[in-house]
Amino acid sequence: MRFFRIVVVMVLLAAGVVPGSAAAAAVSFTSTIANTGTNNCVSVPGGASTAGLQLTQAACGQSFSFSAVGDLYAVNTPTGNCVDVYGASTADNAQIIQWPCNNQNNQRFQLRAVGTNTFQLAAVHSGKCIAANGTAAGLIQLPCATAAARVWRLAGYPGTPGGKTFTNPLKAQGPDPWLTYHNGNYYLATTTWNRTITMRKATTLAGLATATDQVIFNLTRPNGAGTMWAPEFHLINGRWYFYYTAGQEPYNLGTQRIHVLESSGADPMGPYAFKADLLDPTADNTWELDPSILQLNGKLYLLGTYYNGSQPNFIRELSNPWTAAGSRRVLSTPSYNWETVGGAVNEGAEVLQRNGKTFIIFSASHCSTPDYKLGMLTYNGGDPLNSSSWVKSSTPVFQRNNAAGVYGPGHNGFFKSPDGTEDWIVYHATTNPNGNCDLNRSTRAQKFTWNADGTPNFGAPVGLGVTLTAPSGE
Repeated sequence: MRFFRIVVVMVLLAAGVVPGSAAAAAVSFTSTIANTGTNNCVSVPGGASTAGLQLTQAACGQSFSFSAVGDLYAVNTPTGNCVDVYGASTADNAQIIQWPCNNQNNQRFQLRAVGTNTFQLAAVHSGKCIAANGTAAGLIQLPCATAAARVWRLAGYPGTPGGKTFTNPLKAQGPDPWLTYHNGNYYLATTTWNRTITMRKATTLAGLATATDQVIFNLTRPNGAGTMWAPEFHLINGRWYFYYTAGQEPYNLGTQRIHVLESSGADPMGPYAFKADLLDPTADNTWELDPSILQLNGKLYLLGTYYNGSQPNFIRELSNPWTAAGSRRVLSTPSYNWETVGGAVNEGAEVLQRNGKTFIIFSASHCSTPDYKLGMLTYNGGDPLNSSSWVKSSTPVFQRNNAAGVYGPGHNGFFKSPDGTEDWIVYHATTNPNGNCDLNRSTRAQKFTWNADGTPNFGAPVGLGVTLTAPSGE
């Protein structure tokens, strides 16, 4: 399964201006592109990356991430294809295709505002607009007009008056982020790589960027006193359980284990008390990292990663949030080439559930490379402890975006918008094209959508400094 970040380079006009007038300021956003006549959306048929493939209109699901580059917008696929007018043709009915990016004017489009969040998409080289081809699915160019078949709705366009915005990063030094919205506030914890556990909170996503990191716990236990990393906090039965990795000082990978704190009440910031070392009861013979929680079929499970010659994800049943009910079982093993860049790694398993479907989104390849990325497991029924109950997608679902200067995106989490209508991903990434695996990875967030088959569509990671629409309900 492939998730596309189709490259479209566009000059945006402010919403509400007369079609054909000059753009105000380019602001990046992520959106589906829905035809106002058919209500279907621009789509890459079959999820193929074939150069020259004509784009179609289909049930909405694929999102397009529009990343501002000066007064232009660039959004690229994993293979670097761009939306293109075939052969740079100026003729009516020329096909709209995907093609390797070449920065030519037939890969540049102007958004001409027609109404609130509705636009004509005019090719710069021809002055003609992308149009739905009658009852056929394929997209073509035709003379621009306000006919519904030649006007497109960009629901994610951040030009609605009064709409709140934000820019990434949410934290400049914020690897391994975990973010939750709860009772009017966003809460963010990241790796500190020292003896403190910190958290920041804000009423808006934009506010997290300037919020103060508050120490909520100091590590003192000899077997887990230093190098706190990969934190997560989960509300279970009315209390928050804060999971983290730590080991002996000075840093020793072999001593790194998973530990858990328990809150005294319903405040994500605590106060917390140490609850348990979450050691494997029968196989505590290697380090374990990257804790997370799965609740499925009325049972509770701990997810994590460990070392057995490579680095697989594991799953272990829990009898309560701090006690193991059995030994670990292998959940997924790095098996594709894209999972082995710099090292064979599956880690950072995170749960995503919607409409009765359960997915685990995990990080693959070594974090020191620009090819650190996200893969996906889909639960197909049966015992979650059996790896056969999970199907791994053969291609990554979120990865580097060279055009936007985003490298090594991974170790993610998920959260809902304040009004509960939108799904958001939080993750870390770097601007270093060689990748890095230290505190200089920054925390970023962006909205994602869902495909018609019920799978998530994360789009492309958006570059730093790009203006994005804030979560719905702020």
